[in-house]
Amino acid sequence: MHHCEGRCAIVGTWHATFVLDAPLWYKSAEELLKPGSGLRKFVGFQKLATLNPKTSVQMESAFASASAIGDQRQKIEEYKHILSSVIASNDVVQAKKFIDHILSDDVPLVVSRQLLQTFAQELGRLEPENQKEIAHYTLHQIQPRVVSFEEQVLVIREKLAELYESEQLWSKAAQMLSGIDLDSGMRVIDDKFRMTKCVQIARLYLEDDDAVNAEAFINKASFLVSNSQHEVLNLQYKVCYARILDLKRKFLEAALRYYDISQIEKRQIGDEVIDEDALEQALAAAVTCTILAAAGPQRSRVLATLYKDERCSRLKIYPILQKVYLERILRKPEIDAFSEELKAHQKAILPDNVTVLDRAMIEHNLLSASKLYTNISFGELGTLLGIAPHKAEKIASRMICEDRMRGSIDQVEAVIHFEDDNEELQQWDEQIFGLCQALNDVLDTMAKKGDMTKEQKKNEDTTMWTQPMRTHPFNGRHDVARFLAT
Repeated sequence: MHHCEGRCAIVGTWHATFVLDAPLWYKSAEELLKPGSGLRKFVGFQKLATLNPKTSVQMESAFASASAIGDQRQKIEEYKHILSSVIASNDVVQAKKFIDHILSDDVPLVVSRQLLQTFAQELGRLEPENQKEIAHYTLHQIQPRVVSFEEQVLVIREKLAELYESEQLWSKAAQMLSGIDLDSGMRVIDDKFRMTKCVQIARLYLEDDDAVNAEAFINKASFLVSNSQHEVLNLQYKVCYARILDLKRKFLEAALRYYDISQIEKRQIGDEVIDEDALEQALAAAVTCTILAAAGPQRSRVLATLYKDERCSRLKIYPILQKVYLERILRKPEIDAFSEELKAHQKAILPDNVTVLDRAMIEHNLLSASKLYTNISFGELGTLLGIAPHKAEKIASRMICEDRMRGSIDQVEAVIHFEDDNEELQQWDEQIFGLCQALNDVLDTMAKKGDMTKEQKKNEDTTMWTQPMRTHPFNGRHDVARFLAT
C-alpha cells in the first residue's frame, strides 16, 4: 500500500492523498478516477485547476510526462488523453501546441502518425471556424515532412473539404481536395480512387462555373475512364465533360454529349437512381446547345436528329426548335422567350459586344435568309437581321469562309449572292447518271461483239444489277439512268 501526495499534469495542479494497491507511476486524472484503477480512497482531495490546461506550463508538463513513458502503447494512450482534453476545450492555442509537439523530434514518427490520424478524425468535433484554422495550421506544419504523413493529410483535406462544401464554398473545397497527391509513390492508390477524386474536384469547380480548373481534372480522369467499370462514376464523368464543353461555348460538342446522356436506358445505376426529369433536363440542354451552336451543316444534322426525337415535342423550348430546324427567321419576341431559358454563360457578352445568344440568332437568320433570297444588299440584310450593314457583311463573309454558308460577296455593288445547296446535289446526280450511262454503253458494246453468249450476258446482267433492283425494281438497265435523271 502506498501513500502519496502528487500532481496530475494533464488537468493542472491537484493536492490529494491517494491510497493505492499498486506502486505509483504517472497516471492521468481520468485513469485515477476510473473504477479498478488501484485508487481505494481519498485522504483529502482539492482541485486547483480546470479540466483543460490553460497555460503553456501545464501543457509542457503534460507533454513531458507523456514523452517520458517508455512503453509505446501507454505513450500513445496518454497522448490520446491529452488530445481528448484539447478537443473538448475547443481551444485553438492548445490544439496548435499539441500539433507542434507531436510533429517535433521528441515524439517518434510511428507515434506521431497514429496521433495525427486520430487528431484528423476528431477535427469534426471542433467549431467550424476553429476547425478551419487548426486544419490549415496543421497542413502548414506538416508540409516539410508531408511525405511521412500522406494518409493523415488526406483525411485532414477531406474533412476540410466537407466543411467548405457544407458552406457552399465550392472552389475552396475543390482547392483543398486538389492538394491531395494522387501520384504518390509512397502509398498504393488505385485508379478508381484517382478517378473519383478527379471527378469530385471537377464537379466542385463546376458549381462555381469554373470550366478551366474543372477541365484540368476531367482531362486527368479521361485517361482512366476507359478502364473504369464503375457505372456511376462514368456517368458523373460524362455529365462533367458535357458541362465543361457547354461553359467553354463548344455548344455543338456539348449538345452531342448531353444527347448521349439523355438516351440512357437504365433507371438504376449502382446506388444512383436515374429519373425521367434528369434525362429530360439533359435533352433540353442538348436542344439549347444545338440552337446556340454556330449555324452550318453540322448544326443542321444535329437539329434533324433532335427534331425527329419524339421526346423533344414535350419540351418547353420545342416551338423554337421547330422553327430553327425548318430554317425560319426568328423574331425578337421568340428570341426573348428563348433567352429566359438560358443560363448566365449562354448570355455572356463576347469581345465584339454581342451576346452568345445574339450571335447565334443572327447567324441562324442569315442562313435562313440564304434559303429565301438569291441575292440581297448589305443594307437590306442589316435591316432583316437588326444590325448595321457592315456587321452583316462581316458575319456573312466569315460564314462563307468557314464553309457554313454557300455564296459570294460583291463589295462593289454591296450585294451578297447566295448559292443553293440543291445545285451541288444536282451536279452529283448528273455525275452518277453519266457513270451509269457509260457503264450501259460498255455492256452494249460487249454484247454486240459477241464476247458473251446469251446465257453469260443474262448472268452478268443479273449479277451486276441484282442489288439495285431490290431497292428500285427497274424494267431494264437503261432505266437506272432514267431514274437518276428524274
